[in-house]
Amino acid sequence: MTLRCSDVNVEPLPGTAKTGSGFVLLEHAGSWSRDVLDGGTFDPELTDQLKRHLKASGMGLQLIRKPGREGRNVEKHNLFLVFAEASIIEHLVVDSPADVLDLDLSGPGKNNAQRMDDPMLLICTHSKRDVCCAIKGRPLAAAVEPQFGPLHVWEASHTKGHRFAPSMLLMPWNYSYGLLDEAETVQLFQGALDNKLFLPGNRGRGTLDARGQVAEIAVAEAFGEAVAPASLQVEFEDDSVLVTHPDGRTWVVELERIEVDGVVSSCGDQPKIGKAWVARQVTELIG
Repeated sequence: MTLRCSDVNVEPLPGTAKTGSGFVLLEHAGSWSRDVLDGGTFDPELTDQLKRHLKASGMGLQLIRKPGREGRNVEKHNLFLVFAEASIIEHLVVDSPADVLDLDLSGPGKNNAQRMDDPMLLICTHSKRDVCCAIKGRPLAAAVEPQFGPLHVWEASHTKGHRFAPSMLLMPWNYSYGLLDEAETVQLFQGALDNKLFLPGNRGRGTLDARGQVAEIAVAEAFGEAVAPASLQVEFEDDSVLVTHPDGRTWVVELERIEVDGVVSSCGDQPKIGKAWVARQVTELIG
């Protein structure tokens, strides 16, 4: 019997988010190869051009589609530009994937795109990367998508962390989530619509490194109040992290690097020893 990586939950989720501060989200109904920029999804020439164009601006690429038959019948392509540091999503419609090459990806407000007021949730269903994302991601996307507006919830290509399937990204802030059921996922996205950060299953904000991700979540959990996504300021100081609330309160988070035994990175892999950052102490600075 094949060992499903997402059935082995031995490591802490915070600190495992997909990093990146900018993304092109392109609706693409065709087959997704194992790596969407390996030449199997787009022809080799277009793939090479896309790689160069994305690298020049530091943007990542996520392919998206609607669940079910609707997602396989696309004439024009929805395209979203995510600038996570600025918490901005822009939307436009293009005729083909090659139109990405004509876009200025250096920042928001440069492509006559419409600014979106609401967040987006991308649920990984990339079966060629790992079967867990098909088994757990597809039914979840199909169940959650109809409960929100037409541009809110999408199937997505590899979001990193299929061992946490269903794995998902919350944009525009680039928070990663994992191991949530339908009810929790609905709570997550409804909270985002209400500008509240959902903590269960939160793997961290991908604009931060692993230490910053862990520290932000530890503080959000420690003070027990609803916090807006990406509202906490994170600064590094030697072996600790300072986290500041918009109201001026500040916490120092002491972190420790630990070993985690039994991590299964992908379906079929043998368990191995992984490493993780954990918060050992959260202290509010007074005065």
